[in-house]
Amino acid sequence: MQDNKIKALMSLPTPCYVIDEAALISNLELLSTVEKKTGCHVLLAQKAFSAYHVYPLIAKYISGTTASGIFEARLAYEEMGDKQIHVFSPAYRDEEFDELLKICDHIVFNSFSQWKYFREKAIAHSNIEFGLRINPEYSEIETKIYDPCYTGSRLGITPENFEENELEGISGLHFHTMCEQGSDTLERTLKAVEEKFGKYLYNMKWINFGGGHHITRQGYDIDKLIQCIEQIKTKYGLEVYIEPGEAIALNAGYLVSSVLDRTRNGIEIAVVDTSAACHMPDVLEMPYRPYIIGSGKAGEMPYTYRLGAPTCLAGDIIGDYSFEKPLNIGDKLIFTDMAIYSMVKNNTFNGMPLPAVYLLKADGSTKLLKKFGYQDFKSRL
Repeated sequence: MQDNKIKALMSLPTPCYVIDEAALISNLELLSTVEKKTGCHVLLAQKAFSAYHVYPLIAKYISGTTASGIFEARLAYEEMGDKQIHVFSPAYRDEEFDELLKICDHIVFNSFSQWKYFREKAIAHSNIEFGLRINPEYSEIETKIYDPCYTGSRLGITPENFEENELEGISGLHFHTMCEQGSDTLERTLKAVEEKFGKYLYNMKWINFGGGHHITRQGYDIDKLIQCIEQIKTKYGLEVYIEPGEAIALNAGYLVSSVLDRTRNGIEIAVVDTSAACHMPDVLEMPYRPYIIGSGKAGEMPYTYRLGAPTCLAGDIIGDYSFEKPLNIGDKLIFTDMAIYSMVKNNTFNGMPLPAVYLLKADGSTKLLKKFGYQDFKSRL
């Protein structure tokens, strides 16, 4: 990482999230290239990243956004200009559906019962495309909580429950079966989709490949992705949508934290002003171990510490890290890849303050986007 970036990050008050504008643009340029080469439409999945201050920047490169409900759809409508807005929910509330009809371009239903319940109201809006989420009963996700295709999943229509006589008014099919995976997984998934739902695709206008595509990850096979898109487009005459969330802001953000205290209980412990439970919940939920610039695994460097939060939750532990030098109170640590699934999932458990949000601009300067205080904690209760 460039020294000037580290210097800029180290100058900020903590805790804070930082969006790296240059890294974000790099991701967007790659995704824009995929759009241009294939004619597909890339959508920002807001569930991973909804820092709307940079939506105007994102809108310069891709086709639009996808939402998981009314609030995300409204955010896109207000902040993304005239870009496409797609929405999917396992079930819609009547009053929310009425509002979605006013602001969305594509609405995807999770079941035929939901489609039939809203169909009369839906088809009165000829300016909106309606689709169905399918479940091809194929997934390579090993962690069940993230697998939408396990037996008993509520997500998507299985072949057994597909009502081919109820497709009037439906113009597309949507599947979402991947999580942080490559185009080789997509290639195998498409075979399952074609095997179980291919006969319906000939009568559709579009197909949505869903999210979970780690397109901007180093080593991702872009050529295979392009091949997959073009094959489906050519064979069925379909428009193709793809809705990465992580890929758009992958490695484009940081969480800067300060050491508050050092203690010892069989091992060296450092308490920092950042909480895994509150500020980066996926550390506990996935789980995973975020990288800290200049650190190593436990025992890899001379000084090892267990990093924990100032909450009362005993398990609020970020992980064990080693450093070349001892940690001292006031030292700052920079956690990487903290744009995705951080700001969108953070919380104020234990009265923990929410980190401020900064933009690290491409010219190396920083800009405060949002600062939080006591009223933000109180207003959530």
